[in-house]
Amino acid sequence: MDLLTRTRSFARACWPWLRIPFWIGIGLLFGFVLPYTLVLNKRVQDRFNDLVFAVPTRVYARPLPLAADTPMTPAALELELTFAGYSEDGHGEVANSWMKQGTRYTISSRGYAGPDGGELPKRIRVTLGNGNVQSVQDASSGKSIALTHLDPARIATLYGASQEERRFVRLADVPPLLVGGLQAVEDRDFKHHIGVDFSAILRAAFANLRAGHTVQGGSTLTQQLVRNLFLSRDQNFTRKINEALMSMLLEAHYGKDRILEAYVNDVFLGQQGDQAVHGFAAGAEFYFGRRLEDLRPQEIALLVGMVKGPSYYDPRRAPARALARRNLVLQEFANTGLLSAAQVSAAQAAPLDVVSNGQLPHNRFPAFMQLVRTQITADFDDETLRQGNLSVFTTLDPAAQLYTEQAITGTMKALGKRADALQAAAVVTDAQTGSVLAVVGSKIPGDQGFNRALDARRPVGSTIKPFVYLVALTQPERWNLASLLDDSPISMRQPDGSLWTPQNDDNQSHGQVPMVDALAQSWNLASIRLGLAVGLPRIKSFLESFGLSNVNPGPSLLIGALDLSPLQLAQLYQYLAADGHALPLVAVRGVVDGNGRTIKRYQVQAGNGEYQDAVHLTTWAMQQVALHGTASAIGNSGLAWLHAAGKTGTSNDTRDSWFAGFTGEHLAVFWMGRDDNKSTGLFGATGALRAWRELFAKLPTKPLAAAPAAGLEMAWINPADGKRTDPQCDGARQVPVIAGTLSSDTEGCFWQGVQSLFGGGHPATGSSAAPAATDTPIRN
Repeated sequence: MDLLTRTRSFARACWPWLRIPFWIGIGLLFGFVLPYTLVLNKRVQDRFNDLVFAVPTRVYARPLPLAADTPMTPAALELELTFAGYSEDGHGEVANSWMKQGTRYTISSRGYAGPDGGELPKRIRVTLGNGNVQSVQDASSGKSIALTHLDPARIATLYGASQEERRFVRLADVPPLLVGGLQAVEDRDFKHHIGVDFSAILRAAFANLRAGHTVQGGSTLTQQLVRNLFLSRDQNFTRKINEALMSMLLEAHYGKDRILEAYVNDVFLGQQGDQAVHGFAAGAEFYFGRRLEDLRPQEIALLVGMVKGPSYYDPRRAPARALARRNLVLQEFANTGLLSAAQVSAAQAAPLDVVSNGQLPHNRFPAFMQLVRTQITADFDDETLRQGNLSVFTTLDPAAQLYTEQAITGTMKALGKRADALQAAAVVTDAQTGSVLAVVGSKIPGDQGFNRALDARRPVGSTIKPFVYLVALTQPERWNLASLLDDSPISMRQPDGSLWTPQNDDNQSHGQVPMVDALAQSWNLASIRLGLAVGLPRIKSFLESFGLSNVNPGPSLLIGALDLSPLQLAQLYQYLAADGHALPLVAVRGVVDGNGRTIKRYQVQAGNGEYQDAVHLTTWAMQQVALHGTASAIGNSGLAWLHAAGKTGTSNDTRDSWFAGFTGEHLAVFWMGRDDNKSTGLFGATGALRAWRELFAKLPTKPLAAAPAAGLEMAWINPADGKRTDPQCDGARQVPVIAGTLSSDTEGCFWQGVQSLFGGGHPATGSSAAPAATDTPIRN
């Protein structure tokens, strides 16, 4: 009997026993396994075909400008470098590194592309001295560089996958050493297996059995990718079967390069709080602060080694373990011919060189980011923003932001227990452009809660007074800074029949006082009488021209009965700081898409300016506030050289403490108060002004000019009649006046005496009818 016949006889004999299992198997195959495989196949194809890695919208600070005579201190420069992810390596030769030799810094920049074009990587030498940049040179040629910029720090991630950080790269742009090294360490047969490597599974099982515990895994790169994309981390039989099936299906439909590219962009490499770091490109920035293509062999080896366990081999938390793993991977690079023995020896001798802090901040500055969102959502719809892959370039100045936070923290600490119930907010801008450089919405840096800088509207107190005086000074034929104002008591009937009787902060009246002194000492009574003489409708209209609504029409407006946020008050003061140019405050410079194309540029075109002479006079008067007025703490400190202009403000019953002041380069508005609106016991000078001083003790800035601005001239004036007089005359004041508005004739001291004898008057001391007050008085 031949073999075929014997086989058939055996099958017929066994069929009664095999029939039921056979049909059960057929039923399972067509009734479950095949449909289940088809379901998995559809799931794999749908997910992978639509796989667009959620590249978040990245938000950047402003590039750091470096040019001769730019204000800069060593502390500020080092802070900027650290925040931008640069590391001090003692050489400054590798991109994203720097070294210091005395006051000279050698910096290797990364270069960047932005809405204004950007710059190429370069190695520069920056010399500092006397609070300024002394020179900027090309480190190789020694040639002077007029202006350069360091690449901006990434400060936040918006939209997209809100809790993940990725940076999508094409496989062609990945360093060959990483591509080869990843396969050498994780999956040497990647190019040949079908998604599951059965020989690797047997090798791993044997090694683990011999060791008595798990020492080797048998998963392929494809299986790892499937696990990350489709499955949970549960260690059970069902999950392993699904992983194997889906891996083979993935390999059946897609090429090896496509799978490897997906892996490179998806692999999990670490965690920063609740922010997951996915992909080697993001890992390069997170651990080394550099782009993937700039990594050295030892850094590539560390990232490849961390695939096995990002938490276990975290170089920040377990440096010794990470170093051992990195060196083992480097040896594998040598064993597979990717690196020579000499290269591996040099790489193994190198330190980890991991930057101290993660370079993927997620909404580090929530108050500033709220302003960014407000501005970009006016131009981009929700769908565009949700898709991500945009780069938003902002105006944030990292040094200004961090120093402002420190100023608030330091002031709160100095206030002791009184600070427990206090809150604070601040806005810092570029005095000339209106760019918002810093926003703090809470006394706790990084607080994600209520943003007081944008959303808290509180009575501004006497910080409103400069605008009352400004409107008056637009009529130089009637008022100048030496004009006498009446600081006598005033009482006005309110609609309900009660009397409004405001007072000065010291509960005294001071008689006839020069305008500049009334502002410097913040005397309420003189300010009210001046405002009534100017006309409340004019002052109200002027304030409304800045976009303010619901401006109080009553006389109490003149001493601060107006609720504004710190951002709104900064918008008002920006007009003064920018020499009478009404510049909108902007937080965004431009938006670039994923292809590097600028799709929106935000530019502010300054007009010709308005009432500039009156603005210059008001600014000079505010400089007197900082010299010998309510903000004399500035003039009496080491900040006198700034010649700053500013104004304190305190609301009724000391509920709010304000200070707004500017130098030649920066404007800063600080507020302190309580969320429950109870008394703080702080005046403008004892709360907010202290924080302002702390900021400018650190922030590099330019002083404001001490001499009167162009268009003004210094003149000796008799306050009694506003005319020129001799400097030796009794009561003569030297103040700036608008050139050409006063007669060149000098009346002399004789005529001053005659006027005094006959009770000569002054145009500013008269009164005029005004609307009745409708709200409570505000104290300085």
